[in-house]
Amino acid sequence: MLSGIWLILFFLAMIVVMILAISKLKLHPFLAIMGVAIILAFAADGIPLTTVVTNANTGLEEVSATAGSTVLGVIGNGFRAIFTNIGIVIIFGALVGGVLEATGGAFKIADMIIRLLGKASPTLAILLMGWVISIPVFCDSGFVIANPVRKSIVKRTRASGVATAVALGAGLYTSHVLVPLTPGPLAASEMLGLGDQLITVMWVSAVISVPSLIAAYFFAKWRGKKDKSEEDIQIQNDETVKSYDELVKEYGGLPNGFLSLAPILMPVVFMAIGSIVNYNVYDPNNATAFEQLFIFLGSPVTALGIGVLFAVLLLAITGKMSKFNFTTNETLKMLGPILFITAAGATLGEVIRASDIVPYIRDNADTIIWMGIAFPFVVSAIIKTAQGSSTVAMMTTAGIMGPLMADPFGFDTPIAIALVVMAIGAGSMMASHANDSYFWVVSKLSDQTPQQGYKNWTSMTVVQGVACMIGIFAFYMIYRLVA
Repeated sequence: MLSGIWLILFFLAMIVVMILAISKLKLHPFLAIMGVAIILAFAADGIPLTTVVTNANTGLEEVSATAGSTVLGVIGNGFRAIFTNIGIVIIFGALVGGVLEATGGAFKIADMIIRLLGKASPTLAILLMGWVISIPVFCDSGFVIANPVRKSIVKRTRASGVATAVALGAGLYTSHVLVPLTPGPLAASEMLGLGDQLITVMWVSAVISVPSLIAAYFFAKWRGKKDKSEEDIQIQNDETVKSYDELVKEYGGLPNGFLSLAPILMPVVFMAIGSIVNYNVYDPNNATAFEQLFIFLGSPVTALGIGVLFAVLLLAITGKMSKFNFTTNETLKMLGPILFITAAGATLGEVIRASDIVPYIRDNADTIIWMGIAFPFVVSAIIKTAQGSSTVAMMTTAGIMGPLMADPFGFDTPIAIALVVMAIGAGSMMASHANDSYFWVVSKLSDQTPQQGYKNWTSMTVVQGVACMIGIFAFYMIYRLVA
């Protein structure tokens, strides 16, 4: 059994093994993370194989291997925690995204943003279009949905294909790693104790998105002047690209703008109302029925459930209810691996909590506490760059940070914790390269070579991550001064 510095060194070695297993041996992240969690649980001093418990039925003491403090108990508790609450939220959020994709609702949202900003600012319009679309839709899927729109805009406005492609990718990427409704920030919020206060994470993520989007806009414009993709060359030669009207016809017409936005906006509205009511209910035991109703409707599970109902309404009004079962099946197929990876990350976090790692770090906090809010950013960036998955990076880092939030780091308020979630998300941006599927989605669908992908997209993700972290640090300093 290991403890103290030897256990930490063993843990670091196991993280390296996990990264190599995922990136080099192509082992599924679920198996890699769960394997590390199980090995660490057996190696850690303080997590017994069995323990003595009192049988609730007989009142007699007996030896148990599945009690909460044992190896099997800790692993089971960590795995179970994700599916008791946040798993439902992730499923509902993905269902909303699937319906928006199937009905053309995501395309309609993109169209509204472009019409609002006009053709004079195509790069900015496409950047913001990506940010909105990826709130409920995974960035990979979002790029596939929005890329035909981008190509049509490029043809109509003669904007840079490189600039618009990396701007779209950056907008999608920003909300994918920062804004809850996608699994990474959702699960990280839950693991760090903000599962019932997602509205706080949402408004903080909106603020922190600003420096990322500003940096992305100027970087995209700069790269557009420096480089040309095959798409730019084809358009210069008047190669055929689908027109906007042709794209709309593929959906059989676009749905109403409000109905397209409602599955995203309604959950946010109900969570905001629920948070306001909950904040003003000082004695929950004496809350009125009206207050209890809005607190219930504002819980993440219920609010996202309402979003799904609006998504079903969108399907019905657009005459596409026949696609509901197919969309649900495809969403659940896609989510299966993500949910299990998330649960594995939670299991690793539970093992860390139960081991002697946390007490040792607390006793020797001077070695890392100086890093402050930068610590989760650095850890997440290292894991992301090494193995490619932003979700894995966020889950692993949240598991490490969970037991250390209040002591020794002092992150003990909702806003401070939300900023830690943002720091983890910012780290998980850096750096998207060949071991990240999104790197290939952005580069291939925008007709860029791998070399161009590294210059234009990988560099963009580093710029975004740093810009986010600067914004997080400034926000945190201001918050510490006024709190």
